[in-house]
Amino acid sequence: MSQAKSGDTVRIHYTGTLKTGETFDSSDGRDPLEFVVGSGQIIPGLDVAIPGMAVGDKKTVEVPCAQAYGETNPDARQSVPRGEIPDNIPLDLGTQLQMQTPQGQVMQVTVAEVTETEVTLDANHALAGKDLIFAIEMVGIDAA
Repeated sequence: MSQAKSGDTVRIHYTGTLKTGETFDSSDGRDPLEFVVGSGQIIPGLDVAIPGMAVGDKKTVEVPCAQAYGETNPDARQSVPRGEIPDNIPLDLGTQLQMQTPQGQVMQVTVAEVTETEVTLDANHALAGKDLIFAIEMVGIDAA
C-alpha cells in the first residue's frame, strides 16, 4: 500500500477543534480536502503530518499556533474614527468586513470593539494565537 509523500496529491477528511473541544471546521458532509503535500497549500503543522500515511489511516494531530495561523499580532488591530465608516456598514462585534490597504490590497478584518468615537478592526486570522487539533483520515493518494 502506498504512503503519501511530498509532491503527491492527497485527499483527507478532517475535523479541526480547539483545545476547548469546539469544532472550528470539518469536511463532514463535504468532499474531502485535496492538496499537494509539501506545497504550502495548507497550514505547515498539518502538512508535515501527512507524509507516511496510507489510505485508510487515521490520526490526531496537535498543531501549535506557530505552525498554524501564527501568534496574534497586536499591530494587526487598527482603530478608525467611527465617522469615517459609512452608516450602512454593520458594526456588530465579530462582523467580518473587507477593507483596502493604501496599496490596493483587499484584506478581511473583524469588528473587534466599538465605542462612540472609534471602531477597532482586527486583521488577525480568526484562529491566530490558537493551538489546533485535527482528526484526519487519509482517503486518497495520487502519486506525483
